[in-house]
Amino acid sequence: MKKIICLIEPRKRGFYETEHKIFAPFFGVFVFLIISLFSFSFVAANDLEQSLKDLGNKSRSKIKKAIKNLGSQGNTAALPALEALKDNRLRVSEDGAIIILDESGEKGQDALTKEQVDLKSLSLRKPRINNSVRRILSTTIGTLQLKSSNPVIRLTAAKQLLKKSSSGLVELIEMALAEETNDEIREIFSLVLAKEGLNSDDKQKRLESLKTIREFGNINFKSLLENLLRKNEKNEFLESDPKIREGAEKALSSIEKRQFFINQFANLFYGLSLGSILLLAALGLAITFGLMGVINMAHGEMLMIGAYSTYVVQNIFKEFFPHLFEWYLIASIPVAFVVSAIIGILLERGILRHLYGRPLETLLATWGISLILIQSVRLIFGAQNVEVANPSFLSGGISIFYGVVLPYNRISIILFVIFVVISVWALLQKTSLGLQVRAVTQNREMASCMGISTHKIDMYTFGLGSGIAGLGGLALSQIGNVGPELGQLYIVDSFMVVVTGGVGKIAGTVTGAMGLGVLNKFLEPAAGAVLGKIIILVLIIILIQKRPQGLFAPKGRVVEN
Repeated sequence: MKKIICLIEPRKRGFYETEHKIFAPFFGVFVFLIISLFSFSFVAANDLEQSLKDLGNKSRSKIKKAIKNLGSQGNTAALPALEALKDNRLRVSEDGAIIILDESGEKGQDALTKEQVDLKSLSLRKPRINNSVRRILSTTIGTLQLKSSNPVIRLTAAKQLLKKSSSGLVELIEMALAEETNDEIREIFSLVLAKEGLNSDDKQKRLESLKTIREFGNINFKSLLENLLRKNEKNEFLESDPKIREGAEKALSSIEKRQFFINQFANLFYGLSLGSILLLAALGLAITFGLMGVINMAHGEMLMIGAYSTYVVQNIFKEFFPHLFEWYLIASIPVAFVVSAIIGILLERGILRHLYGRPLETLLATWGISLILIQSVRLIFGAQNVEVANPSFLSGGISIFYGVVLPYNRISIILFVIFVVISVWALLQKTSLGLQVRAVTQNREMASCMGISTHKIDMYTFGLGSGIAGLGGLALSQIGNVGPELGQLYIVDSFMVVVTGGVGKIAGTVTGAMGLGVLNKFLEPAAGAVLGKIIILVLIIILIQKRPQGLFAPKGRVVEN
């Protein structure tokens, strides 16, 4: 038994010794890698901390060196501090801590720890930078943004590179392009490289750049391409290579065709936006004019009242409900409608109902009322324009094409107008009030014989038309300043819409408003604002001669008279 044990023991010991000899080197390498990784992270963290602190150095040369170090480290954590330095929001405390201020300058956080700091207890100074530092700063920020994991930041960086020379960043952009997965960013990177490739001595590279520009280029490349097709005093091309010139001509033609399509799309959108505003301004006028035959020159002031009602609601929310400020516009919708409707009803009951059947006196009376309302607003709010702020959800826009941004506020106006038109149509077609309004519009005497109180219908309808105009003023407040003369800018256009579409017809008002809005936006670039307006007036005169009742001829009392 002892001999057997002796034979086995040495074999067991040899096995463990062999195992140790095999795995020991791998274990050592593993430990070395772990230590190296922690050491590298520690050194990198120290380098980042030191470079950030050097941003507040009193020496500009050391600030430049710190910026370059941060760029070479490639750590996007340095971006907030660099952007703050560029925007003059970086401060340095007495102990050398780097503080980043917010946009308002009232709050700040430590650039390293990201903790909020009490600015009142600190003595802060601004870093000393000049244009030389700013140039290095812009390049470094662009470099770090290209490495960001956020696609929005990378897209912004790519667009900035497209606006300026990027010859020193070609290799970096090529690397970023190889790793990029976002198609929009890849397209811009390709254009940046193509822009730099036009200056290359390699003919093939220049041809490839022209091909890229032809495929993705925008109007900003037009001057570069035109330079390739320039001639000298002897009428000789400055670019000697015919293939380069041919590529430039094709790229230029492609860009011009693409830009023409983009311009037409933009004109269509802004025409619909203008038409939507004209529709809100004219819809109420079409209803009241169709029902009562009143030429209401004070209708534009209902727009103004709606806009000032929105301004008042905004100030109330700002003063008493600041935490709910984003919702002030929603609350303004019923307020603008009700205030304008009540003033319209008071005018109809107090003045206009005594002047029915006398169009000249009605015209002069409503014109005088408009002057009274304008002066009253001047006395209450002042003669200067007031500003109505856009809620955050209406700020900004959607970029459809290069150079074409569809603002959220104009998109919302179009959607709002659609909602209002559908609501008015439903009211006139699906309710008993709408049935009575249509009956009075078609034949007032017969409607009265059927027991309909025509005076009440006049009052309600005038209030409805004024309220709709108030909603138009609310919409106008989101795309411009609000002033006492606001309504005067739209009253003539409103009458043109009513005359063109047909008195008292919603379909005619919609068609007239959208037609005039789109036609105006397409004529302005070609003929100019003044000549475009003249052409529209001539076209309306011709239309009235051919169709005196408008595009949608009304029925009932208006025709009979």
